[in-house]
Amino acid sequence: MNEIAEAEVMVAARDAAGAITQTPRSVHYGVERVDTLPYSTPEKSARYRTERFPGAIGLNWYDSDPSLQRAMRYYLFDEEYGWADARLRDLGALMGGPIAERAEITDKNPPKLMKYDRWGHDISEVIIAESAKQTRDDLVNKGFMGPSFRRDADAAGVRRDPLLMASAYLLDQAEIGMTCTIGADVGMIEDQVGLFGTPELQKRVLGLIESGQFVGSTVQLFTERSGGSDLGGLETTATRDGDGWIVNGLKWFASNCNGALFLVLAKPLGAPDGVKGNTPFLVFKHRRDGSRNGVRIRQLKDKLGTHAVASGEVEFVDAEAIMLSGPAAEGDPNPSDGRGMARLMQLTNGARLGVAMMGLGCARRALVEAICYVRARNSWKKPLIEQPLIKRKLVEMIVDVEAVQAMLFEGYGYPNRQRAEGRQRPNQGFERLRIVPGLAKLKAARLGITLASDAIEMHGGNGYVETWPVARILRDAQINTLWEGPDNIICLDVRRAITRENAHQPLLARIAEALDAAEGHIAVTGQVRERAADLAAAIDAWIALEGEIAEAQLFPLAQFMAEVFTAAILCERAEWEQREYGDDRKAVVAALYVERYLTDHGRLRGLTAPSTLAFDRFDDLLAGALVDDRVRD
Repeated sequence: MNEIAEAEVMVAARDAAGAITQTPRSVHYGVERVDTLPYSTPEKSARYRTERFPGAIGLNWYDSDPSLQRAMRYYLFDEEYGWADARLRDLGALMGGPIAERAEITDKNPPKLMKYDRWGHDISEVIIAESAKQTRDDLVNKGFMGPSFRRDADAAGVRRDPLLMASAYLLDQAEIGMTCTIGADVGMIEDQVGLFGTPELQKRVLGLIESGQFVGSTVQLFTERSGGSDLGGLETTATRDGDGWIVNGLKWFASNCNGALFLVLAKPLGAPDGVKGNTPFLVFKHRRDGSRNGVRIRQLKDKLGTHAVASGEVEFVDAEAIMLSGPAAEGDPNPSDGRGMARLMQLTNGARLGVAMMGLGCARRALVEAICYVRARNSWKKPLIEQPLIKRKLVEMIVDVEAVQAMLFEGYGYPNRQRAEGRQRPNQGFERLRIVPGLAKLKAARLGITLASDAIEMHGGNGYVETWPVARILRDAQINTLWEGPDNIICLDVRRAITRENAHQPLLARIAEALDAAEGHIAVTGQVRERAADLAAAIDAWIALEGEIAEAQLFPLAQFMAEVFTAAILCERAEWEQREYGDDRKAVVAALYVERYLTDHGRLRGLTAPSTLAFDRFDDLLAGALVDDRVRD
C-alpha cells in the first residue's frame, strides 16, 4: 500500500453557543477509511488506488500506436518517413498530452453567445473557452495545421497530405469538435474560390488560408429548417447589388458559428426552385468597407456533444456576398450556371473522409481507454484483461479499429508500398475511388459509437459517469452519423455511383488488385476472392431490382461492398507487413476480420468447431494495438 502521509488541518465547526470555531484535526492521505474496515485487505484496497488507472491521456499517441507507425511507413517513401517520424512523435506527445487534457476542460466549458453589446447593438460574438483557444494555437504553431509545417514539408519535398491524415487521426482521438472548429470546410472554400474568385479575391482568401489566419474561421452553411438533406427546398435568397450580391435567409444548423468566412448556399432571384438553382456564395464577417456584415447568430445549439465547436442558427440580413459560379448560358434567367450543387457534391467525398476519420478517432480512443482500464481493474481475483469474455471483446475491438483504419486510409487514394507505380508520381495520389469515402463513413461513423459503448461497458458504472472520458467519447461520436449525410443518404449516394457512374467497376478492380498482391502469401486471400465474386454477382442482382425493393436493399449491399473491400485491403497490407517486419500479425487481423464478417458459420454458428485464433494470438494482437509500459502495482 502507499505510504500514509499525515497532516494537521483546521476544521470549522460551531460550538454549543453557535459560534464558529477552528479545531485542528489530523488527516491521513493515501488511505481511505474504508481501507481499514474489518473485511478489507491490502490486496483489496490496492485495487482502488487511483494511480493504478491511467487512461490514454499521458501516453504519446504516436509511440503507443504501432498500427499507425506501420501505416505511415506504408504510405510514405523512405526519405519522407525519415523526415516525418520525429515530427509525428512530437505530434503524438502534443495530442496525448496538452490537447487531450484540455479537451476535457473544453467539454465542460462550451462556447457562449454574446448577442448584444452594452448599447444593445447586435454583435453576435461567440466566446470560446481559453482551453479551446490554447489548443487552436498549438495546432497552428506546433502541429501540422500551420504555415511553418507547410513550408518545411514543401522544402523537404515531403507530401503533406498523408501526414495531415495522420494528424487528423490523432486529433480526432482527443476531440472531434476541434477538428470541425479548425476548418473542416476549408478545402471546399479553397476549391470554389480557386475556380471562380477574381485574382484579388484569390490572393486575399487563399493567402489568409495559407498563412493559418483562417484556421477555425471557415464555415459552410447549407442546412435550413427544411432539413439538411433536402437541399432542393432551400429558402435563402440572393439579389444583385451593383457588382456584388445581397444574401438574406436563415441557416438552421451551422456546425461552426464562430467564423469569419462563410460558404453559403442560396438561390439567386430568377433561378429555378430546386437543386439547379442553388448557388454557392462567399460571405465575409465584415464588408469591404470594414463595417460589420449582416451576419447574425440567433442562438447556439445545446448539443449532446462536440462542445468544442460553436454550433447554432445563423441569419443573413442584407449580407454582402460574392457569387462563386460560372456565368449562365445566354438567355437563361438563372444568373448562375446551375452547376453549383453538382460541384459541391463532388467535394463531399473529401468531407465524408474527414467525418469517417472522426468516427475512427472515437473508436481508437475508446479502444485505448478500454485496454488501459481492464489492465488495472481486478475482478474474481485476477485482472479483467485475463477474463475470456473480455479478451473476446478486446480482439473484436482491435480488429475493427485496424480494419476501418486500413479501409479509410486507402480511401484517400495515396500511393503506397504495394502500388509501386505511385513512386513515379511523388506529388500525386492515385485517383480516389468514387464509392469508397461513402462506404468508409458508413462503417467508421457507426464504429465510433459502437466502440465507445463497448468501452463504457468495460468500465462498468464508472464509464457512465462524466468524470471518466468514455462518456464524452460516446456523446461526441453520435454526430458522425449525421455530418455529411446519415446512413440512408450514403446508401442513396451508392445507388447514384453505381447507376450513373458505374463506380462499382473500379471498386471491384481495386479489390482484385489487392488480392493479387497477397495471393500465395496470406491464407485468407482465396476466401476473400470468392466473396469478391459473390459481391460482383450481388451488384448485378441488385441492378436488376426495381423501385422500392431496390432502394431498401441498398444498406446490405453497401455493407457487403465495404466488408469485401476492407478484407482485400487488409490482405494487401498484411503481405507487405510480413515482408517488411517479418511477422504475420496483420495477417491474423485479416483472418479474424474475414472470420467475423465474410464467413458463413452454418446452422450452429461455428460452436461445434470454434476457432481459437483470437486466444492463441491475443498477446500479439494486444501488443500491436497499444504500447503502454506504465507500472501498475
